Amino acid sequence: MASSASLIFNPIVIFSATPSRSFRFRIIKTKASLKALESNSSDLAQNKSTIHLDSLRVLEWEKVCDSVASFAGTSLGKEALKEQLWLLNRSYEESKRLLAETSAAVEVFKFGGCGMEFKAIDVELVKSAIGHASRGLPVEGSEALVVASLLQLSQALQSNLRAAFKEDTDSYNRFMPLTEWIMDLITNQALVKSIEQVVDEDGCVKDSASSNLKRYRDQVRTLETKLFHLLDNTIRNEINGSSSMEVGNIDGRWCIKSRFDQITSINGLLMSSGSGVGSLLEPFSAIPLNNELQQAKALVAKAEEEVLLKLTEKIQTNLDGIELSLKTIVQLDVVAARAKYSLQFGGTYPDLFLAEDDAGVLTVNSCSPSGGTSKASLSYQTQREWVLYLPKAYHPLLLQQHRQNLQQAKKDITNARAEIRRRKVQGEAMDLKGNSDTDLRLLEMKVSKLKESHPIPVDFFIGSRTRVLIITGPNTGGKTICLKTVGLAAMMAKSGLYVLSSEPVRIPWFDSIFADIGDEQSLSQSLSTFSGHLRQISAIQARSTSKSLVLLDEVGAGTNPLEGAALGMSVLESFAEFGACLTIATTHHGELKTLKYSNDAFENACMEFDEANLKPTYRILWGIPGRSNAINIAKRLGLPKIIIDGALLLYGTASSEINEVIVDMERFKQDMGEHIVEAQNYLNMSRGLYEKLLLVEQKIEENRITQRYKMMNELSEASGLARSLIHQRLRQARELPVERSQNTKKHSNLHTTAKSKLQAAQAAPIYPANDGKFNVEKPPTSGIIYHFNEKPVQIPKIGDLVYISSLATKATVLKVEASKDEVTVQARNMKLKLKLSDIQR
Repeated sequence: MASSASLIFNPIVIFSATPSRSFRFRIIKTKASLKALESNSSDLAQNKSTIHLDSLRVLEWEKVCDSVASFAGTSLGKEALKEQLWLLNRSYEESKRLLAETSAAVEVFKFGGCGMEFKAIDVELVKSAIGHASRGLPVEGSEALVVASLLQLSQALQSNLRAAFKEDTDSYNRFMPLTEWIMDLITNQALVKSIEQVVDEDGCVKDSASSNLKRYRDQVRTLETKLFHLLDNTIRNEINGSSSMEVGNIDGRWCIKSRFDQITSINGLLMSSGSGVGSLLEPFSAIPLNNELQQAKALVAKAEEEVLLKLTEKIQTNLDGIELSLKTIVQLDVVAARAKYSLQFGGTYPDLFLAEDDAGVLTVNSCSPSGGTSKASLSYQTQREWVLYLPKAYHPLLLQQHRQNLQQAKKDITNARAEIRRRKVQGEAMDLKGNSDTDLRLLEMKVSKLKESHPIPVDFFIGSRTRVLIITGPNTGGKTICLKTVGLAAMMAKSGLYVLSSEPVRIPWFDSIFADIGDEQSLSQSLSTFSGHLRQISAIQARSTSKSLVLLDEVGAGTNPLEGAALGMSVLESFAEFGACLTIATTHHGELKTLKYSNDAFENACMEFDEANLKPTYRILWGIPGRSNAINIAKRLGLPKIIIDGALLLYGTASSEINEVIVDMERFKQDMGEHIVEAQNYLNMSRGLYEKLLLVEQKIEENRITQRYKMMNELSEASGLARSLIHQRLRQARELPVERSQNTKKHSNLHTTAKSKLQAAQAAPIYPANDGKFNVEKPPTSGIIYHFNEKPVQIPKIGDLVYISSLATKATVLKVEASKDEVTVQARNMKLKLKLSDIQR
């Protein structure tokens, strides 16, 4: 190569040189630099992982994982679930997917479970069967049996799911993605039938599996019977000490067992001898039969292997489907365990969001915490935006421990009552009855006490502008538990678990959760408690991002109070400006409380302390810095007044005034909380009254509509009746000229001067006189009316019940006008005036 050649090696090093030793040295050095960079990156990732694991250790995440895994039904499900929960580099999308799976499983269990129980499946045997079949080795009978159980479970899940779809069509979408998983399971009924035909319930090959197998097994049974009778007769024929001998079997060969010091005249092979097992003797007469038995057993084993090989071939044709079904069943077991845990402890589906997403801010029309436990005591504002919203959150391990203790206490009561009943039945000494009753009362008191000492939940409501929350309070006041509760809630939401809190739950997705809690003293590294904390905080500061959650317990503690307070203030300001998405710190330093008044990114909270009973309440008071209670506690505990006065003098008037201001703030806060509760009660009452008013208004409107509809029906009936009457009158008016013409022809011999009178009288009834002549002026007294060409009509009386044929209804007579040939009647709610010809008696 020419000396002027220009060589470029990677973007890292650019130079010109000849192929000399120095050139090779530079190449080697550059490669070494690359390896160093890779090593540093690997070390950085490993250190971050180590810090993260240490944080999860102090949060006791491992215990939570064990608790969740205990709900899995299979061994592979437990292992897969623990591995899943310990995965550190999970993305936001993966967390949302896991939550969707858990939510679907919760819906399935609320619907009835659809048979999602997997304890009956030995997945290890299924895995072993798949391994044997994949290598061409015959599966064992027990392995084939669990394969059949796996396929039957798959079919049962699909059948139950289809039944659920028929009952509730919306369940198909609610159960997604579990719906797709279950419906994709392999259900080969032909393979299940083949397995059941050759393998019994104990996993043994049936005699009916093949003719050769049945013949060889019959031969084995025959030989064993012969050997038993032979050895039994041999023992009976033995004169000395035959009672201490018995027929035995060792390694498949029949023999005679006797004591170690037993002397016998039986000739045979001594198979074993010792003081522990005695002597095992195979008589010479039994050797041929034992040899024949071994050969027959070998033939049985070969026949069984042939049957299982044929069965293995059938399994091999469905091996991929069986393996896929096994993976799906394990995956379903994992999701079901997460759902069971969430339901068992009353978890809530968390609304998980990315910190930089504007939609992640939650607006709640309720209040922020004021120390109470009612829903109305949530806030000192009526509307606020929250970045972390955890109402009534429980520490999962405390809740689990309380439930276990309560269950154990109830179990002890049940056992104690059963023991008392047993003693009564067996008639044991009654002097123990008093002790038993006393023990039972003590156990019942223990249960009552456990029910009253339920873990106290905490409320966490952190505003969207808050980057650092400072919690102050006395020792054993619950500050560390609060930190762990938030850290575990964030980790549970990220891992696809429901959060043990009331609804609604809104929590950011954190890429990492760092915690510095407890004593970090290290003797091996010559680190004090203070140095251990500083080292941990430094590592957290270096590795936290804008999406991280940082939990610091007793920041600035372990050294001079002034220096510790200054260092703690600087650390928290650094986290607020350049550090994590959210930092929550606990402290005893009063100086850290003042950060809120100079930086909007800070928020104060304190643990409530009951001065009357001198014990913490484990509730958080928001927006209030904690105050010192040491001197007040000492005063209530009876410390001499001279000591109290000296302490107050040394403590300073300014500090006392600050404490008094804090006391006033706490009192105002509690008063405001009570007023809020009262206002909320009034609001609830007004809502109830408003709902009742709406209900009454609705009933009034319904009644108005009903009355209007009834009136319309009555008007419709009246109009129909009126129309029928009008039509009847029209028909009568049309028929009248015809009747007049007929009457004119019939009486043509009458005088023309009487024609007009006769025509005028046509419309009125003509009454017959006693002499047979018609009298128009005077009505008859007999109650009968005659019309021309009509039958006589009976005149009704007032109050008579008549029938109106045109309306097909009955009516009551109200008024009779015989001179007008009319009658007034009451039909239902209508008053009608009709002709006498329109009614019938």
